[in-house]
Amino acid sequence: MKILAFSDLHLNANRAADLVSASAEADLVIGAGDFCNVRMGLSDAMALLSGLKAPMVAVPGNAESAQELRAAALTGTTVLHGAGGCFGGLNIFGLGYGVPETPFGSWSCDLSESQAAQMLDACKAADILIAHSPPKGIADRTSDGVSVGSSAIRAAVERIQPKLMLCGHVHDCWGERGIIGVTEVINLGPRPNWFEVQT
Repeated sequence: MKILAFSDLHLNANRAADLVSASAEADLVIGAGDFCNVRMGLSDAMALLSGLKAPMVAVPGNAESAQELRAAALTGTTVLHGAGGCFGGLNIFGLGYGVPETPFGSWSCDLSESQAAQMLDACKAADILIAHSPPKGIADRTSDGVSVGSSAIRAAVERIQPKLMLCGHVHDCWGERGIIGVTEVINLGPRPNWFEVQT
């Protein structure tokens, strides 16, 4: 399966146009959260993506809630947050929000490490794990060099060992990759990222 994946669109019209154009070659699109900004403009973000040529699996970022994303989602989009599903023969599990809690204030949709761990316990196996936040220690450093990734997400990757772990959230690490066991971890960012995954 040919997968087009991105994160952190943040209402960028030029980035959205690139993704819509690229989607003509995709079997599945994955959006790893933060479609809008500070809980505003989500319907506008979906409008920017309305030309996507393939179905999308999305998780909410910390800039939109799961309920908001489900309400605004395009036809053909499945929103995963503490849940999984089978898409074209691939088992995909998704967890949104900022993990651990961000310093951004009341608008940010966040989970504690314990809340995230409890939600991730529902995943027994997956080919792809999508989380808005990166795992602790990989593609998770701010411009100040502070590691802000999630220990709960890292533990889930170590336990599940999916083929891919796709994330975003930490803008300073867009494009960075790492390995946990057999799992390749990628902080996506808003550009088109391509993956070929065998079903």
